[in-house]
Amino acid sequence: MSKPKIGITMGDAAGIGPEIIVKTLNEKKVYKWCSPIVLGDVKVIQIALMSTGLNLKIHPVKEISKAQFEYGTIDVFDFNNIDIHRLKMGRISEMCGKAAVVYTERAVKMAMNKQIHAMVSAPLNKESMRKAGYHYSSQTNIIGELTSSKNYSLMSIFNHLRVLTVTSHIPLRKACELITKKKVLDTIILANSSMETLFGVTKPKIGISALNPHAGEGGIFGKEEMEEITPAIKKANSLGIKAIGPIPADTVFVKAKREEFDIVVALYHDQAFIPVKVLGFGKIVTVVAGVPVIRTSVAHGTAFDIAGKNLADHRNFLQAVKLAADLGEKFIKKDNRRRT
Repeated sequence: MSKPKIGITMGDAAGIGPEIIVKTLNEKKVYKWCSPIVLGDVKVIQIALMSTGLNLKIHPVKEISKAQFEYGTIDVFDFNNIDIHRLKMGRISEMCGKAAVVYTERAVKMAMNKQIHAMVSAPLNKESMRKAGYHYSSQTNIIGELTSSKNYSLMSIFNHLRVLTVTSHIPLRKACELITKKKVLDTIILANSSMETLFGVTKPKIGISALNPHAGEGGIFGKEEMEEITPAIKKANSLGIKAIGPIPADTVFVKAKREEFDIVVALYHDQAFIPVKVLGFGKIVTVVAGVPVIRTSVAHGTAFDIAGKNLADHRNFLQAVKLAADLGEKFIKKDNRRRT
């Protein structure tokens, strides 16, 4: 069976993305897992190689079919959209923000057209992206919109701990307003289907986090559990989904760590990421659930403070590539079964 083709988007050129990409592609095992190609700018990748001292060649291409996919040579789908003379490492930049979105948009189109089997995203900077005029709140949002997906979310993975959020990159006040029966139910359904489609876990046990302290304490500390979250869980149960809760947020992750759940549904961004990052910072991989393409990434940002200094640890990005390769291989097997 052929290895999955993985499109690696370069992310923000002023961040650590180019550095962790070249360090990852310096690992020979990557080419045993998959056939990787970088979507980015050749000049930036050259700078990353020089700053890291890695002895790798660059093979610029304009078509996936022209890639060599050989260890020792980095295939780069070259957009030539970064002016090196204007590139300032570790700085907010409209140029870099625009380029990073372009890489992501093209990777999604390639995945939709089955030119690649999965995509791995190096970090982009939201402020640079906004400066370039884009309204997206994250790369997840870009992928969701481009694939016309309605019910999607970012899943965070650390070992056996998996977390899906009801809301994501929005103000906390607004997140609380969006905790409705429908939105909670949609996320429970998404968690259930994603565990089966992505990881082959049928009938997963799903722990549902509460919003308020002590799960509202019968309405004393808030009524969202009584009015929105519990009804959503009961409806999910009626659909045959093993949803359990609402469980206080200071307890649900303790249970998840003990492997009492296959996945946790958290209600807002920090509720999900504080416990996960405390347990596994630098080792967390994310995957977008609910979209028709495979996309993985890391849970850290562009790290402007160390960009260009050869200080970035690539091992988390390596894990993201491995997950993309594993999921891409499953995609190939499913596609082959459909044809036969």
